Amino acid sequence: MILRANKGQVSYGVSIGIILIDTFTPFIPGDVGNATTYSFPVRFQTVKGLTFDKLLNKDRSMLEPLIEAGQDLVNEGVKAVTGDCGYLAMYQEALADTLKVPVFMSSLLQLPFMSHMLKKGEKIGIICSKADYFDEKILEGLGINSHVSLCVRGLEGQENFRKAAHDEIGIIAPDLIEQEVVSVARQLTEDEPAVKLLLLECSSLPPYAAAVQQAVQLPVFDYVTMINYVHSTLVQTRFKGFM
Repeated sequence: MILRANKGQVSYGVSIGIILIDTFTPFIPGDVGNATTYSFPVRFQTVKGLTFDKLLNKDRSMLEPLIEAGQDLVNEGVKAVTGDCGYLAMYQEALADTLKVPVFMSSLLQLPFMSHMLKKGEKIGIICSKADYFDEKILEGLGINSHVSLCVRGLEGQENFRKAAHDEIGIIAPDLIEQEVVSVARQLTEDEPAVKLLLLECSSLPPYAAAVQQAVQLPVFDYVTMINYVHSTLVQTRFKGFM
């Protein structure tokens, strides 16, 4: 076997590249931005100046820096590129059209797959960072049909989550945030009995997925389920057995 070096690439063996927005928040294990979340190596690339507020304001001026960050990751050998905020959905199409690897910027891309798991009349519950930002345009930009029945709840009213994720005070209280996320999940499923699947949109929510599942006894999808799934398609291995 002969292997050829890629020009400009100085390290190898990373399948997933993750574009990070510019935040001041600690990333605990389970967060998309924490390398110990994964059982495989990942490569991070931060887009300076791309703040959460700019995402909420749908600031398209950050498209070029995003493309540059994605291209840097591709140049370093990653096989697919994702992000660390579900609201990066607004850039999905542009990045997918530009980069020469698969692009999956938003956890919301799992919705079509999830919708086909439901019976008629059943719904998907979404717990997101800020519900008043979540609108049909986000879904339209991902090519998701409006017939998917969704129930959306935001965490903007939860004090500890808001301080860490929105106010970016630089401090996080994981135990208290877990209580808030579980409380919102319980209330959602109590209010909407037709909800049979949950999606945690925000990249900071996977650390609490196990607690949410224990509380509501439903399948829970999040950013990490998506990243792990894509990674598994990039590193297929031969099966071994006894027969």
